[in-house]
Amino acid sequence: MGFRCGIVGLPNVGKSTLFNALTETQAAQAANYPFCTIEPNVGQVAVPDERLDSLAAIAGSAKVIPTQLGFVDIAGLVKGASKGEGLGNQFLGNIREVDAIVHVLRCFEDDDIQHVANKVDPIADAEVVETELMLADLESLEKRVPAAQKRATGGDKEAKVMASVLGQALELLREGKPARLTEPNGEDEARVFAQAQLLTAKPVLYVCNVAEEEASEGNALSAQVFEKAKAEGAEAVVVSAAIESELVSMPVEERAEYLEALGLTESGLSRVIRAGYKLLGLKTFFTAGPKEARAWTFPAGAKAPQAAGEIHTDFERGFIRAETIAFDDYVALGGEAGAKEAGKLRQEGKEYVVQDGDVMMFKFNV
Repeated sequence: MGFRCGIVGLPNVGKSTLFNALTETQAAQAANYPFCTIEPNVGQVAVPDERLDSLAAIAGSAKVIPTQLGFVDIAGLVKGASKGEGLGNQFLGNIREVDAIVHVLRCFEDDDIQHVANKVDPIADAEVVETELMLADLESLEKRVPAAQKRATGGDKEAKVMASVLGQALELLREGKPARLTEPNGEDEARVFAQAQLLTAKPVLYVCNVAEEEASEGNALSAQVFEKAKAEGAEAVVVSAAIESELVSMPVEERAEYLEALGLTESGLSRVIRAGYKLLGLKTFFTAGPKEARAWTFPAGAKAPQAAGEIHTDFERGFIRAETIAFDDYVALGGEAGAKEAGKLRQEGKEYVVQDGDVMMFKFNV
């Protein structure tokens, strides 16, 4: 399982430039005018993980296959999108299809790049987008909640659940708060809430796009965004889209030196991925052997059969057990044979909760 993040923001904040850099493509036309992105561009990015290279070296793997992260560059939004202004209807539809929202905010001054509001104010920019998403959710729930309440009075159990959890979301929206602050009571309410596909229920990662010289520490504008993220339970990272573009254009072996000269220890991609994983509660397990070493993404708290299903549905359906070695043990003991000899290869059953970094081999029978 990878995850799919929609890159959103006002026009000319650096969305397409960031997308191009992250996916190392020029699939999105980065131009200095609104709506240069008309159709959402989709890019798959290999998730960097140093542990995978270590496993491949020990296992003598012929191939190394990282897990994938999907980015969707979504057309710029303008005020009034919830009523169809600009590319509003398309914008809102595209957001419904992603797992998380990566909200790019302009935190740099540049007279050569026009801002749609003629001023640089990332908090105001964020509020424009949030307001449009809230208005769209409000319009949806103000129709659905009264209908559910009416059915609930007739004894419809599903309608009672819907009226309860979506009613809570509606009240939050009326107070100007996002639906993601809703607290479902029990599994049924959590299921109904997820099925509602509310735009403001999606987790948000704020990406502060700063000038090159501010990429290490950020600036006063990005500090405001971090405060906002903290208050909302969201995530925030500082990235310089200009630096990411430079990295793409240079040989891989020169990138670390370039970053070090700028006072950086990692690329913006790595920061975005780590924040995204934290935001969505994602973890990684590995498979390793002579043919390939491979990383797989799974949701935190998943049990062994569910993790097996990330490889193939047959693995989950016919799950018997999972031979499991902790990553540190695998490396310290020189691989599967050493771990087995030291008693560190465990036989885990259906109730085992998979841990980040587990090296696994699944036994199944279909």
